[in-house]
Amino acid sequence: MVAFCPIGSMGEMLYKGKVKQVWSTEDPDIIEFRYTDQISVFDQIIPSLIPRKGESLNRASCHWFGLLEEEGICKTHVIEMNAPDRVLARRFDVIREPGSIPKDAENFFVPLEVICRHYLAGTAWRRYQRGEVSPEDFGFEMGVELTEGVKLPKPFLEVSTKFEKFDRNLDREEALQISNLESEELDSLLAIVLDVDSVIDRETSKRGLIHVDGKKEFALGPGREPVLIDSFGTLDEDRWWDAEAYNKGQIVQLSKESVRQYYIDSGHHSELYEARQTGADEPPIPPLPDYLIESTAELYATMFERLTGEAL
Repeated sequence: MVAFCPIGSMGEMLYKGKVKQVWSTEDPDIIEFRYTDQISVFDQIIPSLIPRKGESLNRASCHWFGLLEEEGICKTHVIEMNAPDRVLARRFDVIREPGSIPKDAENFFVPLEVICRHYLAGTAWRRYQRGEVSPEDFGFEMGVELTEGVKLPKPFLEVSTKFEKFDRNLDREEALQISNLESEELDSLLAIVLDVDSVIDRETSKRGLIHVDGKKEFALGPGREPVLIDSFGTLDEDRWWDAEAYNKGQIVQLSKESVRQYYIDSGHHSELYEARQTGADEPPIPPLPDYLIESTAELYATMFERLTGEAL
């Protein structure tokens, strides 16, 4: 049973993201994350709600945070899940000016997002199709022709920035410049991501899932020790496939990639990509049809159970 904690009952909204809100509490060192039923793709919020999506995300993420703490993988920001769609977490300072974080700063949000890919899918596949990345970039031999869904020779790590309008991939030099991390500190974050994904793969493979890719965010706490924050291991941050189907040569999407694909097939993604490339006004994203709202809600519910082994 979820215990409701009065510490989260007061406060003001500090930040409103695409799918969750951050609220202050009576304790200045504690914030509350509130997960909504909104859904977003391509950095646009879809004008449709997915029933119980927020609960699914919050509980799944708290499941992974708890497991990592138990196994001693790394520190996390979670204090307590105080409602099905809310969690109390440690607060970290947010310094938004690129490169301005002091070298000796503690208790601050790292303005980077780490993406780890295990299969060629989603944005990585589309970038490969456009010729923006090569087989060698993914660890294959030169000249190899890749197909969608191929397993990568080794995990492919990327880093993107968090304080621009749209996520943008960074090379190592720019990532260090923006975050002002030492090289070994960035390496420690990358190593933690690999350890976290090993745990995710170990657990979800028992329930017939393939962990395709996912993203992680960090803070540096006291002594600049890495702290895993935000949320991960859900349908919003990660991509999942059905293992049995994959072994038969089929890709069955078990994440919101099906929603992304709807907007790709409808032509909206092409219009949006062109607008962003040319600086034109972005086309508003249309709502989802009822059948896709229903199937997506069912997917979030059933996938919560497959990810955690618990009932929603």
